[in-house]
Amino acid sequence: MIKSIIPPPVLLSKLYNEFFNSEKASGFILIGCTVISLIIANSGMGDAYQQFWYTKVGGLTISYWINDALMAVFFLLVGLEIERELYVGELSKINNAMLPVMAAVGGMLLPALIHFGFNGGTPTANGYAIPMATDIAFALGILSLAGKSVPPALKIFLTALAIIDDLGAILIIAVFYTESVSIYYLFISLSIFIGLFIMGKFGVQRLVFYIVPGIAMWYFMFQSGVHATISGVLLAFAIPFGRGGESSPSYKLQHFLHKPVAFFIVPLFALANTGIRLQPGFYNELLSRNSLGIIGGLILGKPLGIILFAWVAVKVKLSQLPDLIKWKHIIGAGLLAGIGFTMSIFITMLAFGDKSLIINSKIAILCASLLAAICGLLLIKNIKVPLKIQEDDHTPL
Repeated sequence: MIKSIIPPPVLLSKLYNEFFNSEKASGFILIGCTVISLIIANSGMGDAYQQFWYTKVGGLTISYWINDALMAVFFLLVGLEIERELYVGELSKINNAMLPVMAAVGGMLLPALIHFGFNGGTPTANGYAIPMATDIAFALGILSLAGKSVPPALKIFLTALAIIDDLGAILIIAVFYTESVSIYYLFISLSIFIGLFIMGKFGVQRLVFYIVPGIAMWYFMFQSGVHATISGVLLAFAIPFGRGGESSPSYKLQHFLHKPVAFFIVPLFALANTGIRLQPGFYNELLSRNSLGIIGGLILGKPLGIILFAWVAVKVKLSQLPDLIKWKHIIGAGLLAGIGFTMSIFITMLAFGDKSLIINSKIAILCASLLAAICGLLLIKNIKVPLKIQEDDHTPL
């Protein structure tokens, strides 16, 4: 009998601790940027603020540079995190991986079905993927507020679940949110990726030999019509991981990108995309089919899908609950996974072209994410914690 599928706090890797701390801090900054953006957008400076993001630089708007170029760096970091999990993290061993994998599948499938149930056959049906996403920075930031009520295993479970969520969102963006494709440019982009991948297998270690061609890969992916951020994930999997030590190119780049992504790119994305001017009676739109699908998917679909599929994984002995984790913890993590925000807003802008529909979707995402955060935090804080966790948990919070 395996007593625990989650390593104790003393065995948590340096990189994981750094990741958790940066994501936690980023979550708070993200909240602050969202509040600031909403306040400015609804003040006398609202028009100037919104026009600023549409200022053209190098032929593209500032907003476009953020959403298509800087977010490619965000996806590069996500790809590196997925790579780490596959090699040495919770996804590297099948028994460990099945609990967050199954939970993530349920947490993506049920929200999409709920949204489609409200919107199937309507012009808003294309938004089915909006409530499928989890914002890892927000989720971990809120989880940290529970303090010593949080077993270390729950932090790792939520992190692994959110990373799988991101992978699912990336695949959906690549397959279902690409309208027209230039085979010529796509072929060039993928050829660069294959070349980089082979180079990594031959043991080339210097990051500059990956980054420079990676920029070219982004450009050709952009020209192909496939969302250019996908190039970030492809680049991540081309960079060699090795044994994952500090000399690994993958480790070095992930270590380097943590703070720029957490403290600059993601907050800038929030500032550029949450400056929503609230119109009189905006709350009435929360009862529209699309908004109900988003809210229902994030608030109900996420926790229900996660708990149901996790229960199945345990019941059929694909995995088991880690030590000190109760089903209430899984429900709480499921609620926190309903904090969609960054990825949900990103998918919204791909799913819809109508400006008012995008704004109403963003409002629904913000409302659902706020409610999910409050409910998840209250539930986790009120779970009785064994004294051992309070005494022995030295994981940074």
